[in-house]
Amino acid sequence: MNHATTLARSFCLALAAAALTLLAACSALKPTPVPPPAFFALDAAPAAVSAVSRDASTGPAAAPTLVVNPPQAGAGFDSQHIIFLRQAHQLEYFAHSEWVDTPARMLAPLIVAALDRSGKFRAVLATPSAAAGELRLDTEIVRLQHEFGATPSRVRLKLRATLSDNATRQVLAQVEFDNRADAPSADAYGGVIAANHATWAMLQALAAFCSQAAELWQAREGSAGKRAVGRL
Repeated sequence: MNHATTLARSFCLALAAAALTLLAACSALKPTPVPPPAFFALDAAPAAVSAVSRDASTGPAAAPTLVVNPPQAGAGFDSQHIIFLRQAHQLEYFAHSEWVDTPARMLAPLIVAALDRSGKFRAVLATPSAAAGELRLDTEIVRLQHEFGATPSRVRLKLRATLSDNATRQVLAQVEFDNRADAPSADAYGGVIAANHATWAMLQALAAFCSQAAELWQAREGSAGKRAVGRL
């Protein structure tokens, strides 16, 4: 092999190496494909909601109508992000998993359905509505977060509920529900399952709370009506 042939081969090898380097650089510059987000929902569980006992002695005609305002959400919990905590006070969210809507908007029809199934109200209406009601319910999601501070991880749902007399604007009762449910897996899907369990438990407690407060209001209004008739 002469000197010219050796130089030619060396030149070809150098070109091939340069081409491979260029291809590798181009591949590195290509953006990494981002997977589309997975969307999850809060769903009502009919068995859990219907577990609220019905009182046959309270007829629909005698019961008050309840107006349910859209739920509100505290700062940081009013988006479609699925929030989790690895350390106190620091809210993070899963990059490729989201709620299909904000938790507050998903919760609204679930609350109406749970209260309607309780059988304690003549009607349960979601605002805006042309119909009026004797009682009004306001709710706020204080927290909905997947907590990784313990094993297994768990989801915490904290909801504040206020029941008011719609005519006088007087607050009849207020309560905070703080429900927790263990997550079956330490990922977004496990948190969604736990969030649904916590939501079902909260709906039962909320229906019982509103039913009891409505009964007390109804008894008080009935006594006031009897006293007024007695003075005539």
